[in-house]
Amino acid sequence: ILTHQRVPGAETMKVILVLLFIAPLALSARAEKDYSSFDSAASPETKSRFAMLDDVRILANGLLQLGHGLKDFVHKTKGQMNDIFQKLYIFDRSFYELSLQTSEIKEEEEQLRQTTARLQINNEEIKNLSQEMNMKIEDLIQNKIQLQEKVWGLEDKVTKLAIIQPSVQETKEISSLKAFVEQQDNHIKQLLRIVEDQHVQLDRQHNQIMELEDKLNHIQLQELAENSFAEEQTEPEATSFPVRNATAVTYQSDGAAPDCTALYNSGVRSSGVYTIKPNGSESFDVYCETKFGGSWTVIQNRVDGSLDFNQTWDAYTNGFGDLNEEFWLGLNKTYSITKQGDYILRIELRDWKDNKRHIDYTFRLGGPETDYTLQLSRISGSIPNALPEQTELRFSTADHDADTINDFNCPENYLGGWWHSECEETNLNGQYVAPRSKGRLDRRKGLYWKPKKGRYYLLKSTKIMIHATDLKSFD
Repeated sequence: ILTHQRVPGAETMKVILVLLFIAPLALSARAEKDYSSFDSAASPETKSRFAMLDDVRILANGLLQLGHGLKDFVHKTKGQMNDIFQKLYIFDRSFYELSLQTSEIKEEEEQLRQTTARLQINNEEIKNLSQEMNMKIEDLIQNKIQLQEKVWGLEDKVTKLAIIQPSVQETKEISSLKAFVEQQDNHIKQLLRIVEDQHVQLDRQHNQIMELEDKLNHIQLQELAENSFAEEQTEPEATSFPVRNATAVTYQSDGAAPDCTALYNSGVRSSGVYTIKPNGSESFDVYCETKFGGSWTVIQNRVDGSLDFNQTWDAYTNGFGDLNEEFWLGLNKTYSITKQGDYILRIELRDWKDNKRHIDYTFRLGGPETDYTLQLSRISGSIPNALPEQTELRFSTADHDADTINDFNCPENYLGGWWHSECEETNLNGQYVAPRSKGRLDRRKGLYWKPKKGRYYLLKSTKIMIHATDLKSFD
């Protein structure tokens, strides 16, 4: 490109150089001619002077044309240089973008290499387990063959006994064997009864341990009289009501209860939507779920992704959704309930294989002046913890992020309001993502549970609910 662009300029330069070389020769020849004519003809001084002026004009005209040629040459050269600089800028920019893409590809390659290494390790473990299982299966096959041989031998003996009348000695031996078998059977039955008794004792001890743990974790139990609760009533454990209840009705009374536990103690035993009125607050509707011998107030429910949880700060403060389907109760309503006393927070999770897990916390929820700060302490559960304990976690949304982490807005980048401490620990209000989405970024925007040491649990449904600490029996 540069070669073709420079050819016209080079030709122009050659023409200019030829003109510069010829002009002095022409002037000198003209001067010599004038000088010789002056000597021969002895022209007047005025004629020589006019001749010199003509030469000067010719020279000036040649120089003027030379200047215009130089100006055009400079202008063309400048335009060509600008074109070259523009193409160099485009090349540099393309090279920079290509280097960025190369860096991203290298990072993805490193992640893929690490994942491949982990898969190889898991493959080796599975291979070892498969070998052990094959060995155990071969042992079982050998035992089966031996048992079959013994059964065939017993069948032959029984056949012979049926054909041949046993002697007196054989009858005595059979009787003694029968008595021995009956004695062994009675002994086995006694052992089974002992095992059952021990199992019952272990269950009692387990229940006692659970009660002791509950007392240790909840020293300051809420008094029923202080919260205007009804007296406790003994009822059998109720089954969990379906989440999507189309026939749920609204319970209303002149003197609304302060929470779902008070409704249960007053005789309400069905899950559904009810009206409560916490102390010092306006009345509002909640979903009460009856289970574990009590009634829990549900503050979050997600089942199918029909509701967008990427909402504003005001929406998370006041609540949104349908109480009979997917919903968020609202930080202000939850705070008005929990400020009445001590409560238990329970999180129930279901993955895409319909495996259910749960985790229970004691907790404290701050008011609006603290951005509804949450402080947790784990009690029990069937899944590793993924939320920081004994740490004040501020609730944040994309339009209200009080504490950004390394200038990184967690709700804006991972969608949905939550009590964030680190952007990857968990996000139960994130975007609802099905398992077919394989992108890493999509998974982190999704509904997941992520312990510090462990894999991502991509979730199908979640439920968060609270119960006063006067609960006597819960798993």
